Amino acid sequence: MKKIFFMAAMFAAFAIVGFAQAKPTDFSGTWNLDIPKSQLNERMRIESLTMTVAQTDKELKVTTETKRPAPPADAAQPGPNGPGGGRGMRGFNGDGTVAYSLDGKETIVEIGGPNGKMPIKYKAALEAGKANLSSSRSFNGPMGDITVTTKDTWTLSADGKTLTDVRLQSSPRGDSTSTLVFVKK
Repeated sequence: MKKIFFMAAMFAAFAIVGFAQAKPTDFSGTWNLDIPKSQLNERMRIESLTMTVAQTDKELKVTTETKRPAPPADAAQPGPNGPGGGRGMRGFNGDGTVAYSLDGKETIVEIGGPNGKMPIKYKAALEAGKANLSSSRSFNGPMGDITVTTKDTWTLSADGKTLTDVRLQSSPRGDSTSTLVFVKK
């Protein structure tokens, strides 16, 4: 009886150690947005979007490249800092590379804005097979102080070939939710 109890205790200990050392979900790869399967908010004008993800134990690095349709002929002309007077910069439309720390620390990156440098705060956490990513930026606009926050929740399909990003964005314009479905290239 003691041998059975000892064996059961050893099995439980090994199972706990194995579970504790389980590697988090790896989101690495090159991902293309599947527009027909996605639910994009009306402000997201996208022809194509490629996202390249490199993940290590300490960092999740995300590089995006977006192709957008030409604005309608009657649309407002771009301002001095890009379309919409500044919204063409990395951080506003998302193109470029962002490195999220996976140690729980917030990463702050400064980008050029219409009124000088603007800090963007990034944070990430991997838990229960999901990546929870967030960004926040505050700046002074024509109507006063503006804060824009984005929260992304990534999940992978069982076969690892589809990445789904549920995105909640909050700004003075209100909240919007999009579901972006990516397929592995």
